[in-house]
Amino acid sequence: MFTRLLQALFLIGAAAVLLVLTWPQAFGLHNSWIVAHLVSFRAIAVVGAVGGIVLCGLLRFIRPLRRTFGMAMVLLVLFAVANVGILTSRGFTAGTETAGSPSASVPADTEPGSGSITVLSWNTLGDAPGAAVIAQLAVAQNADVVTLPETTEETGVRIAEAMRDAGRPMWVHTLAFDLVSKARSTTLLISPDLGEYAVSNAAGSGPPGNTNVLPTVVAQPVDGNGPTIVAVHAVAPIQYEMSNWRSDLDWLATVCQTDDVILAGDFNSTLDHMAGRASGSAQSVLGNCADAALSVGAAAVGTWPTNIPALLGSPIDHVMATPNWQVNALQIVESLDDAGSDHRPVVVTLTPAT
Repeated sequence: MFTRLLQALFLIGAAAVLLVLTWPQAFGLHNSWIVAHLVSFRAIAVVGAVGGIVLCGLLRFIRPLRRTFGMAMVLLVLFAVANVGILTSRGFTAGTETAGSPSASVPADTEPGSGSITVLSWNTLGDAPGAAVIAQLAVAQNADVVTLPETTEETGVRIAEAMRDAGRPMWVHTLAFDLVSKARSTTLLISPDLGEYAVSNAAGSGPPGNTNVLPTVVAQPVDGNGPTIVAVHAVAPIQYEMSNWRSDLDWLATVCQTDDVILAGDFNSTLDHMAGRASGSAQSVLGNCADAALSVGAAAVGTWPTNIPALLGSPIDHVMATPNWQVNALQIVESLDDAGSDHRPVVVTLTPAT
């Protein structure tokens, strides 16, 4: 009798844990330590569940525990199916670039003059790929906006000079909280074709002017004509930064409350973590901004880390925009996984919504 009670308690506990990991936002745990990390890797959780199913199948030959392991298999199957369903609804095939050169030509309807804006976002892990590689990618993609978390002003200037020499001049805007770590710098490049921009937020850390630990650059058009462009870098949800991480996401949601905003960068957050922070249309996920990858069915493709396949990774790098923009094209560039950064570049072309 006592053994059966322990088995029942084990199954109830396992069911509760799997339910929380499937949809933590239902319990308000999606922004809590450990759960936030585990839910970031849904595809790996599915692989782990399949392994658990196989193991339980083998252990069912232990006669006294046959029923317990049988029920555990059922729970793991339900967990795997639910997570596959969530990943499928977000999309893990459409809109990705998986091989070859990242120099694909821009579609004809996104050439300069069409009102489109091509955004390249890449956390460079402290300038690791080098200015030449970053500039080559930006020129190949005809980028109008380049957001570069963990990129210093010096490297940003070199990138702009290389792009200028390739016929694609850019203005450079950098915020650095200090020069001790390159991670404490974020650089934003904007094409002069979009008009003159000026950084409008404070260089110091913390709301209401910035993210708490790593800098975010907010640039606004000087003449008021054009979108506010935000190069995002939220802190990672490590144990001692959980409060700052939640605060960063809350602040970014307030930045995207106006009618014409483009956010791009390293959010250190998946769509699960952003639950409850939308305030716009049904498509909004953060403030009034919708996620570009979700719009085109690629929001389950991992952008970090580069040492595991993209379909197993965590989609924490995003391009987002207010409803006046629609997504025309998106690439998650895997061909530069060996360039030095642990993040993949994300390239999105936005066109004015009709």
